[in-house]
Amino acid sequence: MKLVPLFDRVVLKQLIAEETTKSGIVLPGQAKEKPQQAEVIAVGPGGVVDGKEVTMQVKAGDKVIYSKYSGTEVEVEDEKFVIVKQNDILAVID
Repeated sequence: MKLVPLFDRVVLKQLIAEETTKSGIVLPGQAKEKPQQAEVIAVGPGGVVDGKEVTMQVKAGDKVIYSKYSGTEVEVEDEKFVIVKQNDILAVID
């Protein structure tokens, strides 16, 4: 199955969270923060959203940082994805 986003939606796959801190402390599962970095898997076509023309600024393969509490988490074939609006993406990582 393939996810195809509509309008200004973007499908993201979260990058794995660090399991140890910089000082070497191993974090248990509950203490790990939800990662805010992700890889773009699929991008919608853009178009007119809420009366404004939206052009997509990201593309599949980009690494991005997105808002902490945004998006909808979905699971497809045992893989977890997050679907967000393009304006929930804060930055592209070079």
